Amino acid sequence: MSRGAAGATHDLSGLPVGRGRLLAAMLVLLALLLVAVVGSAMSGAVRIPLDAMPALLGVASDSVSTSSAAGHPEYRLWEGVLLDIRLPRILLGMLAGAALAVAGAVMQALFRNPLAEPGLVGVSVGGAVGAVGAIVLGYDQQPLVLAGAAFVGSLLATLAAWLLGRRAPGAAGILLAGIAINAFGGALIGVFTYLANDMQLRSLTFWNLGSLATADWAMLSWLAPWTLALMGALLWQWRALNALLLGEREALHLGFGLQRLRARLILLVTLLVGPLVAVTGIIGFVGLVVPHLVRLVAGADHRPLLPLSLLAGALILVLADWVARIVVIPAELPIGIVTSLLGAPVLFMLIQREAR
Repeated sequence: MSRGAAGATHDLSGLPVGRGRLLAAMLVLLALLLVAVVGSAMSGAVRIPLDAMPALLGVASDSVSTSSAAGHPEYRLWEGVLLDIRLPRILLGMLAGAALAVAGAVMQALFRNPLAEPGLVGVSVGGAVGAVGAIVLGYDQQPLVLAGAAFVGSLLATLAAWLLGRRAPGAAGILLAGIAINAFGGALIGVFTYLANDMQLRSLTFWNLGSLATADWAMLSWLAPWTLALMGALLWQWRALNALLLGEREALHLGFGLQRLRARLILLVTLLVGPLVAVTGIIGFVGLVVPHLVRLVAGADHRPLLPLSLLAGALILVLADWVARIVVIPAELPIGIVTSLLGAPVLFMLIQREAR
């Protein structure tokens, strides 16, 4: 990244990216995220009026309006739905969306491949194998066992991809090993699906398509600090990611040890995405599409790209969960279906744009 005479930063393609433009993009994303959070909190099988939200959250300054809302016959229902169900779910969606988008941007730089995403090295399919195996073995009613099996599966799959692919030159070996691990994991999921009974098939299918329904405050109390710390560690790697975009030889000349850098980035992505896959299931397209959309505004420089991807990913997943909950009330769609329906057309438009 360089600095021009007017004080603008430059992306790696040499196009100027003004600070004002980046600040405006961040403010717009924050505003849209706030709107999405409020709309999602209000909407669902139980609709919560907007004017009751301050009282329910304990931030109302007018005692008259507070007592009026508290006197409503459905106040206790609203309070339980908002505080115990919707807010934890919205926060989990923000965390998962932000983490997947940041991890996707990192993986695309690491492999210098615009189609790379967090699941490329086996994180997602490993978690799916672990969770599906636990379901078929009869642990589908034990969330801690299910989440633990998914996390262990994510770690083992990523470790296998790393051990198999690290001896090949460059990142191509890890990429090919990840493809092989994903294919093998898909076969194992097929075997477990064949062995599952009708009750297990329902849990298995819903988990494979993703859901935020498991969110609660106890989960967020450990998942949020973990996720935020690892996202911060990845954001700190922006210089190394910029160097990788220039090429492996150039990155080596700039003083980055490529083998250690790859290991560090893959480990951080695995530790970030693995626990999320364990609690949300597989949520596709967020890590693939969001970084592409953000590059239209921020360019290729990872210093603005990563924080903007964080905000955009949080926004996209909150919106997707909002749609999943209201489109078939009182039931809900798996969130992975919504992200795929939204992400596939966007990806196609981006491909068409690049082809012009």
